[in-house]
Amino acid sequence: MTTEKRHRLPERISHLGDETFFCDELDVDRLDPPELRARRERAGLPHIESPAQLAEALNIEIAELRFLSYFRKHARYVHYRRFEIPKSSGEPRAIWAPLPRLAAAQKWIAENIASKLLGHPAAHGFKKQRSILSSAQNHVGSRIIICFDLRDFFPSVTFRRVKGLLRHAGYPEQVATCVSALCTEAPREKVTLGGDEYFLAVGTRALPQGAPSSPALSNAVCRSLDNRLSILAARGRWRYTRYADDLTFSYPLARDEDPGVGAIMAAVRHIIADEGFEVNETKTRVLRTGSRQAVTGLIVNGPAAPRVPRSVRRMLRAATHNAGKGRPLKPGETLETLMGYAAFVYMTDSKAGAGYLKTIGRLLQLSSQESNEATEP
Repeated sequence: MTTEKRHRLPERISHLGDETFFCDELDVDRLDPPELRARRERAGLPHIESPAQLAEALNIEIAELRFLSYFRKHARYVHYRRFEIPKSSGEPRAIWAPLPRLAAAQKWIAENIASKLLGHPAAHGFKKQRSILSSAQNHVGSRIIICFDLRDFFPSVTFRRVKGLLRHAGYPEQVATCVSALCTEAPREKVTLGGDEYFLAVGTRALPQGAPSSPALSNAVCRSLDNRLSILAARGRWRYTRYADDLTFSYPLARDEDPGVGAIMAAVRHIIADEGFEVNETKTRVLRTGSRQAVTGLIVNGPAAPRVPRSVRRMLRAATHNAGKGRPLKPGETLETLMGYAAFVYMTDSKAGAGYLKTIGRLLQLSSQESNEATEP
C-alpha cells in the first residue's frame, strides 16, 4: 500500500453496522467507577484506551479493524467458514472457523486479554494444567454423582455479555465494543436472492464454537455461575466442577447422611437459569454406587484413579490388532481416530497408551509410504 493511499484511510470508526451502538467520541462515561485503569493493571491487561490503540496492538489498520468488526444482518461476505461435526448423540454440531485475518486477531485477544480475565477454580476446560482428567479426579469415590449439561453453551454467551465482561474488566466503551464485535457472530443461513448469495443472521450474536477466543471468554463469563454453584455445593458438602458445558456434582462415599438430591438439583437449575443458561434435561443424570459412574468420559467408581471405559480399551485393542494384520478397519474407524483414542488412554495409563501410540504411529508411517509409492509415476 502506498503512503498516499495509507494517508487516505480513516483514522476513526464512526459506525459498526446493524444493531451495534458505537459512539466515536472518546468521552468518559460518568457511570463508570473511577478505578477502571487500576482494574486493568491489577489483571495485567494491555493498556488500550481507544480503537486506534486496539488496532495498533493487533498490528492492523483502523480500516481493517472496522472491516473485521462490522456486523450486517444480511451480509454478502462473512469472516467465518462453517462446517459440521457429529455430536456424541449423532446430531450435527455447527463449527464456525474464522478466516485467517480474523483468526489472528482473535488469537491475540485470547492470549493477551481473555486468558487474563479470571475464571473460577472449579472450571477445568480450556485451561493450562486442567483437563477432563483433573475434573474427574475430584469425583473419585462418590456415593452419588449428578451430571448437568448446558444447552447451546457458546451461543448463550452473547455479544452483550462479552461486552459487559470487558467493561467490568476496565476497558472503555469503544474498546469493549470492538473486542466484543471481533469475538462474536450470529448464526447464519446462506440464501440466494436474485442470483446473489447472502448470509442471513438467524439468531443473536454470540461466541462462535471454533473461534480461538471463545473458550477463555466463556470461562470468564461463567465465573459468577461457577462461584454460586461452588458455594451451593460446599454448603451441602458436595463437590463441584465444570468442564465447558458439563457440570458435575458428587457426594463423597464416606458420608452417610441424606445428601438431599432433589433439593440440590432444584437449586442448581434455578442458579443456571438465573445466570442466563439452560439445562439440557435429556442429558441430566443421577449416578449412584452400583451403576457406572462416568465424569467427562472417565470412570470414577471406587477409590481407583479415573480410567478410560473398558469398551474403549477393547475397541482400541481389537482395531489396532486388525490394522496390524492388514485387515480393514470398521466403518468410521481410521488410523487417525485410533491415534486419538490412544492419546485418550495415555492420559490415564501412560504405559498402555504409549504402546498404542507407538504401534499406530508405525502403521501411519507405513500407510503414508504405500500412498507415496502408489502415486509415483
